[in-house]
Amino acid sequence: MPKIAPDLLTLRLQTPSAWTQTVLTDFNVFLNDHAQAEKKASGMAMSMLSHYPDKPELVREMVELSIEELAHFREVIKLMQARGLQLGSDEKDPYVNQIRQHIAKGDSQMYLLDRLLTGAIIEARGCERFGLIGEAHPEPELKEFYQRIAESEAKHHLLFIDLAELYIDHKKVEQRLDWWLDIEADIIQNLPLRAALH
Repeated sequence: MPKIAPDLLTLRLQTPSAWTQTVLTDFNVFLNDHAQAEKKASGMAMSMLSHYPDKPELVREMVELSIEELAHFREVIKLMQARGLQLGSDEKDPYVNQIRQHIAKGDSQMYLLDRLLTGAIIEARGCERFGLIGEAHPEPELKEFYQRIAESEAKHHLLFIDLAELYIDHKKVEQRLDWWLDIEADIIQNLPLRAALH
């Protein structure tokens, strides 16, 4: 089976350095958003396996992913509590909400493909941004933590691509991924900077 070339997974728009500075300036707010993002990622994986119980490979991988994302949630909560912070309210994520507006409806195969590809792109963006924090954070503990989280996210986005190629024709996956990368770049370009993952 042909594989998506690594360069085709490259995000079309890099996060500006101003985003990193925005996060570091209000890092306590970012930590709450990060915790919420990990919780939502675990829930998304559970939703996927519930929606596709007839796909054993997907079920197996989503079980593992949900557990790993929940473990990340636990780690972020520990970091927050060490800083005297409590988990705050769960706000809507404008980035994810805008991505969801473009997911195909009505065609079950395209819906599955879009859910997998948006999962891949969201994880790829998370990987990029966690890596930026890992490079820039002045505290050694948090620098190491975010470098490790970035490595984990890198594996996650490849997992979603592999699952897409398991169930759907390679050419269709490649073409749709190309389309999604343009959509994601446009969304990112028009979002205001804030102390949040997206």
